[in-house]
Formats: sequence, structure tokens, C-alpha cells
Amino acid sequence: MSAFLQYTLQGLAAGGFYALAALGLAVIFGVLGVVNFSHGACYMLGAVASAVLLDTLGLSFWWALLVVPVLMFVFGVLMERLLVQWLLRLDPLYNFLLTFGITLVLVDLVKRRYGVSGLPYQLPPGLDGRVTVGSVSLSLYQVFVTLFAVLVCVAVWALLTQTRIGMIVRASTEDAERSRALGINVGRWVTPVFGFGIGLAGLSGVLAAPFRAITADMGSNFVIILFAVVVIGGLGSILGAVVAGFLVGLVEAYGQAYAPSFAQVLIFVLMALVVLVRPSGLFGREEAA
Repeated sequence: MSAFLQYTLQGLAAGGFYALAALGLAVIFGVLGVVNFSHGACYMLGAVASAVLLDTLGLSFWWALLVVPVLMFVFGVLMERLLVQWLLRLDPLYNFLLTFGITLVLVDLVKRRYGVSGLPYQLPPGLDGRVTVGSVSLSLYQVFVTLFAVLVCVAVWALLTQTRIGMIVRASTEDAERSRALGINVGRWVTPVFGFGIGLAGLSGVLAAPFRAITADMGSNFVIILFAVVVIGGLGSILGAVVAGFLVGLVEAYGQAYAPSFAQVLIFVLMALVVLVRPSGLFGREEAA
């Protein structure tokens, strides 16, 4: 039982990365209808930026949690203004190919500058110990990531449900055409929403920096799982992205514990089962299926 509890807590920690990044991906898809394949590369850039800022400017992990998401927000705004906006009225496949190309460029640039061996990043002071409760022993950093991810998700939920800005974004996410008919300038919110989604991907990368190897390819496998998360939760569903993120983290942790050879496969088995039972995802709308 203690082992199962430990795997559960580890899964929630891993799910925190997926929940934060999937939340941004869901918001972008809901408002813009863009399948942002570069989300994994932005996650990678968040981790790389943390390591570079520490090495060059001495910015600690705590400062990186504040600075990197802002930098990634600006990067997302520039990406949308300079590239993505020109293809919004075309078939969504064009922006998918565009963001796929952006991924290849970003990964190659990072490889050329920092190589393929990875960048070092130590656990932040104060979070490098372990928490032991009975027979359950967990990394203090894993506990922090889980709590921090939940806190951020709750903060984003409060922003989207308790403020006028959030109401507009949710309306645009649920039904952009009807929102325009009601006088909401959906286009005005496209750029900041895209930047916000990219900022969340960067924040996930910061959290992953002390926990996972920082390489140019770290986002490649991550983005594939991320799309599985979004499909399970429901395309464009904000709540679904968060719930599915933690659910996939649990499935991955249980798979690594009890069936290591099938840990990744189980995620896509879960996705297939959800799609078979509910094509729109757990929290998606039927018409989006």
C-alpha cells in the first residue's frame, strides 16, 4: 500500500508538468483553433532558458519561475504576430505545419548552440531533500511541483471564471462565432491568449529543469503525450486539460512501476478507450468531436 501511495504521488508530480502545458495548449486551440505543435519546443525553451539564465546571470530557480514565463509570453506574442496570424483564416493544417517547422528550427538552434549532451541544472536549495511519512519517501521537489502545479491551475481557473477577462476568454473558447455575434472582439484577445499559452509551456519547462535532463529533444516526446492529454480531456476544454494531465501522470507512474515496458503505451491505450466511449473527450463538447 505504501508503494502504491508513493507511485500515486510521483504520478501527480509528473502530471503537474502535463497539466500546466496542456492548459496552455487547450486555451490556444480553443480561441485560435490552432494545433500548436511547437508547444513541446516551447517547454524545452523554458528549461533551457532556466539553465542559461543561471549560468550567465546567476538567476536562481525562484527568479526563473517569474522571469522565464514572461520571456516565453513575449516569444509567443511575437510568434503569433509575425507568423501564426497570417494563416488563421486558412485550413488549420497550415498552422500545424508552420508550428511543426518552428519546432524543427528551435530544436536545431539549441543543438547548434548547446550541443546534444544536455545542460546541467541542480535542484534548488531547500528543495533537495526528501519527505518521509511512515514508509513513504518522496523527493521534496516532487511534492513542491505537485502543490505548485495545483496552485497555478487553481489561479488560472480563478482568472478564467471570476474575472471579466476570463469570461471573455471562456466565451471565445466555447463559441468564438457566437461571441463575435454578441459584440466581443475575439481577435483582440488572440495574441495575448497565444502568448499566455506559450508562457504556461515555458513555466512547465522551468519546473522540469531540475527534474529532467535539459536537452534540445526533451520536448519531442513530451508534445506527443501532451496531445494525448488534450484529446483525453477534450479539445479546447480547460478543465479537461488539467484533469487529463494529472490522470496521464498517474497512468504513466503506475505503468513505470508495474509494467515498465508498456508505460508509454498505456497512455495511448487510455486515449483510445476514451475516444471510443466519448469521441469528444472527457470534458469536450460533442460538436467538437
